[in-house]
Amino acid sequence: MEHEEVKQKVKKAVSEILKINQSDIDDDANFVLDLGADSIQSIQMVAAFEEEFDIEMDEDGAVSVQTISGAVDFIAGYLD
Repeated sequence: MEHEEVKQKVKKAVSEILKINQSDIDDDANFVLDLGADSIQSIQMVAAFEEEFDIEMDEDGAVSVQTISGAVDFIAGYLD
């Protein structure tokens, strides 16, 4: 899967969980500081990423990811 496709799917999942427009999500946006995610939403995002990409991520590692670009890189590591 191409990096750009992963990024678009990440943004789609984030926009659905945080109820914001995809176009308002920058590549380097911080989930908490820029997008206002709380701890429950962070867990929901991890679950959404696992479902969207059909992967099982290390939860501790996944929760430590702070940005959109970080999530894309983290997920891409499971898809190689």
